[in-house]
Amino acid sequence: MKKNYKSIFLFLLIAACIAAPAQAARKQTATKTDSQALSKDPYLGAILIDAASGRVLFEDNPDVQAPPASIIKLMDLLIVLEYVKNKAIGLQDTVTISAEAAKIGGSQVYLKENEQFTVDELLYALMVQSANDAAVAIALHVAGTKEAFVDLMNKKAREIGMTNTTFHSVHGLPPGKGQQADISTPRDIATLCRELLKWDALRYTSVKERPFRADSAEPFGMRNHNHLLGNFDGCDGFKTGYYRVAGFSIAATAARKNQRAIAVVFGSENRHVRDAKTKDLLARGLTELIRTAPPVAPAPSVQAPSVQAPAETKKEEAPAAGEKDVIEISTRTLKVVGISIGIALLAVLIVLISRPKVKKKKNFLNG
Repeated sequence: MKKNYKSIFLFLLIAACIAAPAQAARKQTATKTDSQALSKDPYLGAILIDAASGRVLFEDNPDVQAPPASIIKLMDLLIVLEYVKNKAIGLQDTVTISAEAAKIGGSQVYLKENEQFTVDELLYALMVQSANDAAVAIALHVAGTKEAFVDLMNKKAREIGMTNTTFHSVHGLPPGKGQQADISTPRDIATLCRELLKWDALRYTSVKERPFRADSAEPFGMRNHNHLLGNFDGCDGFKTGYYRVAGFSIAATAARKNQRAIAVVFGSENRHVRDAKTKDLLARGLTELIRTAPPVAPAPSVQAPSVQAPAETKKEEAPAAGEKDVIEISTRTLKVVGISIGIALLAVLIVLISRPKVKKKKNFLNG
C-alpha cells in the first residue's frame, strides 16, 4: 500500500509540474492580448483642438486606431440631423419599435416591441442614456436595415475627412462572433465633433438627466455618462464610450468667453483618470484660446449728429398785435406835422420881417 501511495503522489507531482507552465503561458497570452487593446496609463491616445479653426493645441498619439465604443453614436446623431434638415424624416415622426431593436442589450432604455416613440425622444435616449436599442430603432427607421445605416455612417465619415475610421455597427458594442470591431482615432473623432457643432447637436449632448416614457406611471430616468457635464464649467458635450477591451474613451467640448475647445481621449484604463485628463486638456486649451484671442473690436456706437445750439441773441420784444403799424403811422404823422409847423413858423417870420414900420400916433390927450 505504501508503494501505491508513493506512486500516486509521484504521479500527481509530475502532472502538476507539467500543467503549471501551460497555465502560466495561457495567463500570459491572455494578459498580452488585453494589454494590446487597453490603454497605457493614462490613455492610448489624445488630441485637443480649437473648435473654430481645427488647429491642434495638443496631441499625443492622436492617430492610434482603436475601438471608440459608444462614441460612434455621434455619427448616428449627425446622420439623423442631416436627414431632418433635408426633410427626409422629421423629429416628430413616429417610430414603431421592432423586435430586432427590442432585443439589443447593453446600455438601453428597454424598448418593447410595438412601442412607439418620436425620433426626437429616441435621440435623447441615444445621447443621454447611450441606449443601444434606440440606436437600432433609429437606424431601421432611417435606412431600413442596420447594414444600410452603417453604409451611411462610413460614407459620411469619408465626406468629412475621417480617413482612419471604419464603422461596423450602429451602436459601438463589442463585436460578436464573426463580426469586426468599429475602429477610429482621436483625430477622426475630433473631426466628427467639429462637424456636429454645425448642427443642433448640443441640444441633446448637454442634457444630464431626462425621463424616458415621461407620460407613463413609472418613467425611466436617464442619466448621462459624461460626468464632465455640471462638473466642468462650460462643458456641453459630447459622448463617452466604454467596453472592457476598448477601455474608457470620451469626446468632450466646452466653451468660455466665446472660445471653444474639443478634447478626445481614447482607451483609458480608468474612468476617473480619463475624466481628469480630459478636464486638464480642456482647461489648458480654453486658457490658451482666451489668452491669444484677438481683442474684440467694440461695436461702433451710432450717435445722433450733434446739433449746435445757435448763439443766444438778444431777443426783441415782439410788439403786440397791430402795435408796430400804429407806431409807424404816428411817427410819419409827427414828421409831417413837424414840417408843417416849421414851414408855418418860417412863413410867419418872413411876413413879420418884411412888414413896413408904422409910426405911432401921438396921444394928444396926454400931450
